[in-house]
Amino acid sequence: MLMLRKIITEAFLWLNITIMTIHLLNCFTCNARVGNMKTGTLCLLIETAQGLALVDTGLGLKDYARPTWFTQFFRVITVMPFDPQEAAVNQVQRMGYKPEDVKHIILTHMHFDHCGGLPDFPHAKIHVHRREYEAFTDHRITHWNEYAYIPRSIAHQPDWVLYDQVTEKWYDFDAIRLPFEPEMYLIPLYGHSHGHCGVAVKTSTGWLFHAGDAGAVYNDTSPAWLIKFVLGPYDPYLRAFMRSHSEVLVTNSHMFPEFFVQHTSIT
Repeated sequence: MLMLRKIITEAFLWLNITIMTIHLLNCFTCNARVGNMKTGTLCLLIETAQGLALVDTGLGLKDYARPTWFTQFFRVITVMPFDPQEAAVNQVQRMGYKPEDVKHIILTHMHFDHCGGLPDFPHAKIHVHRREYEAFTDHRITHWNEYAYIPRSIAHQPDWVLYDQVTEKWYDFDAIRLPFEPEMYLIPLYGHSHGHCGVAVKTSTGWLFHAGDAGAVYNDTSPAWLIKFVLGPYDPYLRAFMRSHSEVLVTNSHMFPEFFVQHTSIT
């Protein structure tokens, strides 16, 4: 009996440690004015052994209350509900958590629609590639997409954890191991921004590979040259990878609305 009890206890401990849920949130709806392209910005809320980790934030509460010129510009060229209920902090609280329960935020990159919500989680450690952090903080505009760096997103002086050393391979991609369980990696995919990275997360059935803004693998309407111009060179490689690895769920930052209906969470 004691042996059976020990086995059951160890089994529950194992489950509590290794079976983590990834919640897939739409933290910013932004639709095209021309055509029928509708997208939501995918952010991941991951239950880890080190506490809740959020991958990207979408817009923050300040962006809704006092939009910057760049956000206002996007409101002109796109169609947005501009609903503060989509802010990550509001979604986290509706799930029964407190903002301070989010211990870590992992950024694919630091454009306004990916880190605008950082001030809503002032106690979180911010994990990002060093190249991206330096491009954001040097205050020089060397490429048009750097106008999407909005300084007030980090005015609260968050606690940074910076990465730049490739430590291993994840499939055929260079990878940087992140200090979390489940197993997670930063995958450098430079191009859309100076230090843009994807994030790979191990699940119970395979992997989730969130490639951020490095591609638009489900967009078959925009021409390849436009995707490359806006998002960088990786889209064809990501599509080929997705065809070759059915065990990996590949996502991009701006997913179609049906995706969020089909995928609310995975383990």
